[in-house]
Amino acid sequence: MVEDDSNGEFVPPDGLCGVSILSCLLLACSYVGSLYVWRSDLPRDHPAVIKRRFTSVLIVSALSPVFVWTWKEFTGVTPGPSLLALMGIRFDGLIPAVILPLLLTMVLFLGPLIQQAADCPWGFMDGMRVAFDPCFWALCFSDMRWLRNQVVAPLTEELVFRACMLPMLVPCTSPSTAIFTCPLFFGVAHFHHVIELLRFKQGTVSGIFLSAVFQFSYTAVFGAYTAFIFIRTGHLVGPVLCHSFCNYMGFPALGTAMEHPHCFTVLSFYVLGVVLFLLLLFPLTDPFFYGLPTPVCTLTASPSSLCS
Repeated sequence: MVEDDSNGEFVPPDGLCGVSILSCLLLACSYVGSLYVWRSDLPRDHPAVIKRRFTSVLIVSALSPVFVWTWKEFTGVTPGPSLLALMGIRFDGLIPAVILPLLLTMVLFLGPLIQQAADCPWGFMDGMRVAFDPCFWALCFSDMRWLRNQVVAPLTEELVFRACMLPMLVPCTSPSTAIFTCPLFFGVAHFHHVIELLRFKQGTVSGIFLSAVFQFSYTAVFGAYTAFIFIRTGHLVGPVLCHSFCNYMGFPALGTAMEHPHCFTVLSFYVLGVVLFLLLLFPLTDPFFYGLPTPVCTLTASPSSLCS
């Protein structure tokens, strides 16, 4: 770590912010660009297109630690934790990191979960039997869209846009600023869907761009949340599981909830979920559970309340 000889505190080297932002931009462009190296007239949900894109993003994701290592060597920042630990790949506090962030996210979605349970024709035991049925999971893993939405996209996007970008941004800004800077790369990266919607004429131009603006806003807010989890827990697994869960749930169907036969009950759980989420946000992500200090917090130039 670069230090000031007078007091031993971390001092960001000159030009660090420019190099960090450029590195993040290059990494984001590499990720999105890899989706278009295959020329095809097929839509994005076609299994052949999905398989090719799996190959591309997995290669970029496998190479993404090289971006962080190169950034570290170029800037002269020498952190105490290992490169893998900085990227949230470590064993200390792993079990809480698997359970608590996902539980917190499920609390936020309490309303939609209750709504799904109320509308589900299955009983509880039927649902449990399906959940533990190997044939059900074999069917899921054979579905390319399910595999993309629940496994590959959460894993590769969190690795690239959180685990690799945050260690480069935190020394430049601060943990709190990095939480809101990092999602901008993530949100802009999702604008590439506009190209395909326009290409296949899947809606009007104005409708497509309004949808893109909404998606950017939603993904930016979600990205800030998973960045918060990454910095507080110092683990990659929590953001990946939360990302997968949110992809499964989708955006809450408030319109449907307001027309539900048990509207008052469902909406009450929506409100209760948000209130409990806000109350539990800091307690369930307390770095005490995950091993102090979290590796990425060792890169900050000044103490941050997010890291303690």
